[in-house]
Amino acid sequence: MFNCILVANRGEIACRVIETAQALGVRCIAVYSDVDAGAKHVAMADAAVRIGGPAPADSYLRADAIIAAARATGAEAIHPGYGFLSENPEFVEQVEAAGLVFIGPSAQAIRAMGLKGAAKALMIEAGVPVVPGYHGADQADAQLQQQADKIGYPVLIKAVAGGGGKGMRLVSAASGFTEALAAARSEAQAAFGNSDVLIEKFIPQPRHIEVQVFGDGTDVVHLFERDCSLQRRHQKVIEEAPAPGMTPEVREDMGRAAVRAAKAIGYKGAGTVEFIVDGTGDLRPDGFYFMEMNTRLQVEHPVTEAITGVDLVEWQLRVAAGEPLPCDQDDLAITGHAFEARLYAEDVRAGFLPATGTLHHLVFPAIARADSGVRAGDAISPYYDPMIAKLIVAGPTRAIALALLRRALKDTQVAGSVTNLEFLGALAAHEGFAAGAFDTGLIERDFATLTPAADPQIVHMVAAAMQVAGLDKPAAMAGFALWVQFAHQVRLGWQDQEHLLSVEVLDQHSQRWTHGDQSVTATRHAGQWSIDGAPLPLCHMSAGQVTVFDHYGLVFDIHDPLLAGATESGSGNLIEAPMPGLVKMLAAVPGQTVARGDRLAVLEAMKMEHALLAARDGIIAEVLAQEGDQVSAGAALIRLEEEQA
Repeated sequence: MFNCILVANRGEIACRVIETAQALGVRCIAVYSDVDAGAKHVAMADAAVRIGGPAPADSYLRADAIIAAARATGAEAIHPGYGFLSENPEFVEQVEAAGLVFIGPSAQAIRAMGLKGAAKALMIEAGVPVVPGYHGADQADAQLQQQADKIGYPVLIKAVAGGGGKGMRLVSAASGFTEALAAARSEAQAAFGNSDVLIEKFIPQPRHIEVQVFGDGTDVVHLFERDCSLQRRHQKVIEEAPAPGMTPEVREDMGRAAVRAAKAIGYKGAGTVEFIVDGTGDLRPDGFYFMEMNTRLQVEHPVTEAITGVDLVEWQLRVAAGEPLPCDQDDLAITGHAFEARLYAEDVRAGFLPATGTLHHLVFPAIARADSGVRAGDAISPYYDPMIAKLIVAGPTRAIALALLRRALKDTQVAGSVTNLEFLGALAAHEGFAAGAFDTGLIERDFATLTPAADPQIVHMVAAAMQVAGLDKPAAMAGFALWVQFAHQVRLGWQDQEHLLSVEVLDQHSQRWTHGDQSVTATRHAGQWSIDGAPLPLCHMSAGQVTVFDHYGLVFDIHDPLLAGATESGSGNLIEAPMPGLVKMLAAVPGQTVARGDRLAVLEAMKMEHALLAARDGIIAEVLAQEGDQVSAGAALIRLEEEQA
C-alpha cells in the first residue's frame, strides 16, 4: 500500500477519497485553488498545496502544478477523483513519466473509450451490443444528414468527446437537423475542444442502466447494475441499485457484456459501462445497447457500495498499489437496495439555473450517508459544480429504501442558497417512480407536477416571525410581567407578497399571533413552542432571510419598513446575468434591431452554457460587457432603447 497519495480534485469526491485513504493509514495531500484555501477537503488532508487561481484552467486542470505538488510532498501516487483530469490520457502519461502511479486505468484504455465513435466500433468487435448509428470519420454536414436520414428519425446528435449532456441534441425530423447539428458542434467545441459528433438512433422511453466494473489489468469483475434514468438535461438526479424490474437473465447478460467491454481494453481500476435500455416493456436480453464507458469512479458509486459492501476507493488504492482483484465474481452478491439523491444549489423553477450563496446552515439526517464537500459557513462558488451533497440511503427492500430517502430529504436542512431539495422530495414521492415505472423522460413529462407552488401556512409564518422578533427564546420575555401584555408587528416577504403578522405576548409561555383574519396561540412546554399541539418547525435567520425547515425549506424575506421603496425594479430594458458566470459570447452591437427571442449573449456558468434572449422587439442602446468578462448575478449586460410611447 502507498504511504502517501495526492488527491487531484476538490469537493465531495476529494473528501471521499481522503476519508478511505486515511482509514488505510495513507497520508493524503490536497491541492486547492485560491477560492478553495479554506475548503473542507483542504482541512481534511494531512497537507495541502496551492496550485493556482479560481478558474479550473488555472488550477485543477494544471497537470504541471499538480505533479510538482505531488513530487514536492513525497506523494507516490495521484488519485484523480472524477471530472477535471480524471479521463485525460495525457495527464496519465505525465504522471507516469514523473515516476508516480496514476490511480486509475492506463492512458491507452482511456483513449480507447474517450471517443464515442471509436469506442463503439471497438465494442462491436468485442461482441457488445450497440445502438444503430453512424460513428464515422467523415464529418461533412451533408454526410451526417444523409446518415441520419438513413438511420431514421428521431436521432440523437452526440459529441464524440466528453459527456454530461454537452454537445447533445435530439432531432425529431429531417427539417431540424441542420440547426441542431450546428448547436451540438458549437457546444462540443466549447466544452471539449472537439466539434466531431456521432449520430444514433433515439430509443423511445429509454432507461439508463449502467454496470460497475473493476479490473486489475488482467481480470475483470462486475459489481452489478445501477439505474440512473431519473435525469434532467441528460444529467443524473437520483440513482439506485439494483435496477427495478431487473431479471437474473438480463443482469447476467448485461454484466457479461460490461466485463467483455472492460477486458477488450485491458482495464485496470474502477469503471462504468453505461447502457441505454428499451423501457417500453419488461427488460429483455436483446433490449440493451452500449452507450459509453466512463473510465473513472462515478459520482453514483455509493449505491453500489451500499448493496455490495465493497469500498470502491479502497479497491482503487489496493489495485493501483499492485494487488490483484480483492475477490472473484462468485464472491460478489447483492444485499438490499440503495438510493442516491444529488443535492444541488440550483433554481429548479428557473430551468435548473446554478446558484451560489453562503451555506449559513447545513444539517443532514443520521439515517443517510451524506457525501459532501462543504460545511455550514462555506460558499458555493460560481467556478465549480454547485453540488452540495449526495444523500445515500439503503434498506432491505426498494420500498423501505425509498421511504428512507423520502425521510432523509424531509429532514435535510439547508439555508443560504436556493436548492433542488423540494424537487428531489417530489421525485421521491412520484407514483411512477415508486412503482419502478419510469424512464429518462419522466422529469420533462411531469415537470409541472414535480414543481408545485409552495403554500406556506400560518404556522410557518409564525415560526419565522417569532424568530425575527426574537420571541422564540425564554430570555426575550424574562422582563415582562405576566399582567402586562406586549404587542409587536413583523413584516415578512414571501415571493412577491408581503405578510404582516401581529403578536401579543400573553406571558412567558404563550403568544397570540394574528395574520389577516387568522389568529392562533403559540404555547411553550419544555422549551418547545407549538400551535394546537403541533410543534413549530425549526428556523434559521441570516442575511435578511428566515428559512423555516418544513416542506424542504420555506424562505421568507425580512421586510424592514425603513428600507421599503428604497429600490425599484428594472425598467425591462436591461438584459442581466441570471447568475455569476463568464460572458462566452455577445451577439449584440449598439444600433442593432432585435426581435423577441433573439439570442443576444451566452453565459457560461457551472460548466453549462445559458443563452440570454431578447425579451421584446427593440434596438440595442448599449452593450455593457465584453466577451471574456466574469460577471456577477444581476450584472447588466445589454440595454435596449426605451420603447416609444
